[in-house]
Amino acid sequence: MATDELLARALASLGDDGPVSAEAIRRLTDPAAVPESMTIAEAADLLDVSAHTLRYYERAGLVAVARDALGHRVYDAAAVRRLVFLTRMRLSGMPMRDLQHYVDLVDAGADTVPERLDMLIEHRDTVRRRIRELTLSLAATEFKIATYGGEAAPESVE
Repeated sequence: MATDELLARALASLGDDGPVSAEAIRRLTDPAAVPESMTIAEAADLLDVSAHTLRYYERAGLVAVARDALGHRVYDAAAVRRLVFLTRMRLSGMPMRDLQHYVDLVDAGADTVPERLDMLIEHRDTVRRRIRELTLSLAATEFKIATYGGEAAPESVE
């Protein structure tokens, strides 16, 4: 049996999980929870990325950031909300070119909502497949650990 077919059958046996809670994203994007302005260090800390990453997103045209009188970046709530989305999409493997296209669509207005929705549905399907693949890889790793006399770790939901 071809490796791809074997992997496909193994992934199919895992089934689909229930819906994922978006509460963490809501907390990060809730206007009441996000300060009116943040420094680059504060934004980087909140988003768990480096200041370099935030500057890169700005240079790539993905987010507009105001400057104060001294020329320091000032991240407003709208910029932080966009960065929450951008950083989570990058973390999930969305390519920069797709993010740039998505942001261009957002900036083009409401007429682009159907195309944005299509992009996100396709990305969601890709992420779900990758999660199932990683779950299978974790199971294989746990099996080998047990084979070598180690103790397989219980599943953690932290």
